[in-house]
Amino acid sequence: MTDTKEIKKTKYLNPYVGGVLLGLVLLSANFIAGRGLGASGAIKSVVVTTMTTVAPSSAANSGFVKEFRQSHEGNPMKTWLVFEMLGVLVGGFLSGAVAGRLKLKVEHSPKITSRKRLILALTGGVLFGFGSQLGRGCTSGAALSGMAVLSLGGFITMMAIFGTAFALAYFFRKNWI
Repeated sequence: MTDTKEIKKTKYLNPYVGGVLLGLVLLSANFIAGRGLGASGAIKSVVVTTMTTVAPSSAANSGFVKEFRQSHEGNPMKTWLVFEMLGVLVGGFLSGAVAGRLKLKVEHSPKITSRKRLILALTGGVLFGFGSQLGRGCTSGAALSGMAVLSLGGFITMMAIFGTAFALAYFFRKNWI
């Protein structure tokens, strides 16, 4: 007896088409704005603005915050990277809505709990954010934008990112498969 349940397969954009589109966005950013893509600068702007609003005395005593605000002409929220990240968030939301994938759920392997998946995602995000500050930029800025201008450092960064991910995937795959 066959199962009468309809098997619904999630449909995603072809990765090659996605890669070409990302390349065109990067090319457009370089052409229009004179700079590549990046995300960590937007996070810095949000952190500096939040710190200035929530703890103004601490912000006033922080050399980093003062220097960052001066380099951004007083308002770090009016930078190219902040508007880029807002576009990414709105675009991701719209993409999910159009594709029918806008749901409040945690996707994970049956071998782990939703709680463990969220903890792993948060830990990975914090480590990635910390690493982006050590590397003076995120993967978008360092690797993609670096490779777009044929920077040797951009190619080395991309190889290091994918090489590390490949080397560590074996140890963490049980959390996703």
